[in-house]
Amino acid sequence: MTKLNHKHVAMGVLMSITTGTVAAQQAPITYPLTRKVDTVDTYHGKKIADPYRWLEDDNSADTKSWVDAQNAVTQNYLASIPFRPQVKQRLEELWNYPRYGTPFREGKYYYFYKNDGLQNQAVLYRQEGLNGTPEVFIDPNKLSDKGTAALGSLSFSKDGKYCAYLIAKAGSDWQEGFVMDVASKQLLSDNLDWIKFSGLSWKGDGFYYSRYDAPDEKSKLSKKNEFHKVYYHKVGTAQEEDELIYVDKEHPLRNAGVGLTEDERFLILSTTEGTSGNELYYRDLQDPSQTGFKLLVKGFAYEPSVVENVGDKLLLLTNHDAPNYKLVLIDPKNPAKENWKVIIPEQKEVLQGVGTAGGKLFASYLKDASTRIVQYSVDGKLEKNIALPGIGSAGGFGGKKEDNILFYTFTSFVAPPTIYKYDIRSGKSEVFRKTEVKFNPADYETRQVFFTSKDGTKVPIFLSYKKGIKMNGQNPTLLYGYGGFNIPMTPGFSVSNLFFMEQGGIYAVVNLRGGSEYGEEWHKAGMLEKKQNVFDDFTGAAEYLIKEKYTSPAKLAIRGGSNGGLLVGAAMTQRPELFKVALPAVGVMDMLRFQKFTIGWAWVTEYGSSDKPEQFDYLVKYSPLHNLKKGTHYPATLVTTADHDDRVVPAHSFKFASALQEAHAGDNPVLIRVETQAGHGAGKPTSKLIDEAADVWSFTMFNLGMNFNAVNVGKKM
Repeated sequence: MTKLNHKHVAMGVLMSITTGTVAAQQAPITYPLTRKVDTVDTYHGKKIADPYRWLEDDNSADTKSWVDAQNAVTQNYLASIPFRPQVKQRLEELWNYPRYGTPFREGKYYYFYKNDGLQNQAVLYRQEGLNGTPEVFIDPNKLSDKGTAALGSLSFSKDGKYCAYLIAKAGSDWQEGFVMDVASKQLLSDNLDWIKFSGLSWKGDGFYYSRYDAPDEKSKLSKKNEFHKVYYHKVGTAQEEDELIYVDKEHPLRNAGVGLTEDERFLILSTTEGTSGNELYYRDLQDPSQTGFKLLVKGFAYEPSVVENVGDKLLLLTNHDAPNYKLVLIDPKNPAKENWKVIIPEQKEVLQGVGTAGGKLFASYLKDASTRIVQYSVDGKLEKNIALPGIGSAGGFGGKKEDNILFYTFTSFVAPPTIYKYDIRSGKSEVFRKTEVKFNPADYETRQVFFTSKDGTKVPIFLSYKKGIKMNGQNPTLLYGYGGFNIPMTPGFSVSNLFFMEQGGIYAVVNLRGGSEYGEEWHKAGMLEKKQNVFDDFTGAAEYLIKEKYTSPAKLAIRGGSNGGLLVGAAMTQRPELFKVALPAVGVMDMLRFQKFTIGWAWVTEYGSSDKPEQFDYLVKYSPLHNLKKGTHYPATLVTTADHDDRVVPAHSFKFASALQEAHAGDNPVLIRVETQAGHGAGKPTSKLIDEAADVWSFTMFNLGMNFNAVNVGKKM
């Protein structure tokens, strides 16, 4: 092992808050010394150096010292930004408003989540009927001094007697299970460990869940997860007594989960061997002769899911011979495709999901990434197109078969969530709860534009900004994207993004290929060997915004998280001159080794694997870590990750930041911010969200040459 130290110095400048002029004082950045090792891997005859391999050990003292040193440099830089305290103050003011979740009914109670404003975690309340007095049911803020324990999935027994729920700590995917007596709100003795990627599904006085065997303490946040198992837990018993329902001993890298139909008749088992495609099995619990699972839909080429049962038949949402999805009725005893009955045929717009309530079907479509809801009868007769307030996202169309009403939430980029009560029989919606915020939504607007990507594909962008903004090519703009895993980027409200718009910025979201905005064909056009399409779409969006005078390279920032972090990493290494600021968050940066950690193996169906020669060839061409070129002027970069991220392990960001600091030749700062007691993002406490937002926006504004606009501070609207 050879130790080769490197040091790189960049120059940062301090800018006057009031005049925007460059001050005489300069703040040099001396990056921490990062040792290199002579680790070299051979992939299909090609040697690839991995000099920062040692940073993959998140438990080593050396890695922890490196993190401390990098954080110190980053915090020193951020502390030198004059308006950072004002940014944080304004974010706290914007964040401090009551936020409600969509109500749902269980027994005689309606339950809903509420955050008073700056609470670290939303509290689960309940009230008897719609007019009852709300009372706290579960308050996760009491489970941790710093609010780092988050409430995950929860499920109520059919008789309403019990509630099972999961708790995640410090942002990890590992979860712990508990059972509560609903009437008394008292915890029972039940305690379940090592749950991951699991729902909770009740049957009688117990429930089904999925878990792994207990990992060793040292590698629990990085070791590959294998042999996912399904268990049945009976209330009042120890976890060691749980009944093993399913395990696939021949395929250690498959995940498994089960769910029950509402009447508890059919137990549906879904197995996956990646993030694309699954296989379905079923067990008819009313048939005493059926003791095991029977194949329902063979995998893994499509993505079938059971919506509900209609007597002894099953409603199945599938993209089999329907890239935009359709709903079919199948007889589990005769599940062959030729016996399927189409209930909702495939349409031009992609069918994102189907909910059930009051004996009706609620189909959620995407039209150019905006929600459209249609109500159908169970036999597929179109009954109503449910009118929504405008371009945005709506969710929550689900409930019990006996329900006469349901609740849904509508939101957009510039409008905070509004909760509506919907009468299933009349088809009428009325506002149930409107969000009161400390700004005027009417001052902002969203428009959708389309541009032509490199290969001629038409791609949409949502642009949100303060009304009256001048398109002179000088607007600070943040371009956000994801582009993968069949996940759509739909309109949603964020006080953090609103802050940037308030400061005069344009917030742009591009609907890249790889998502589900236009169905499975759109997804496939951005995966595996076609992944470069995603990066081309992203840089094409940037070029369009520059061409149309929204912004310029000196005023353009890019941001993305997870798969979106990979996107930013690829974009900034392929086109460093196109952007001024890059913000890759919890990104997949090492495309040659991602499959070796935690759940990374599941992404092989989306990305491919360096284990295969033909897939290695295209992965190595865009892998951010492997495409940094020494002597290049890279954008001002703030890499963000967290020490408890066991989804995309922080080693990706650690290695990328080290290589970036070595390769970078310009004056732009290239820094990494490592959050502690946090993970991939889910369940992050409000205090940490605000701290991170203050740092990210301060860094972005400073490097885009922006000043803090204090006009609206303290004003309530």
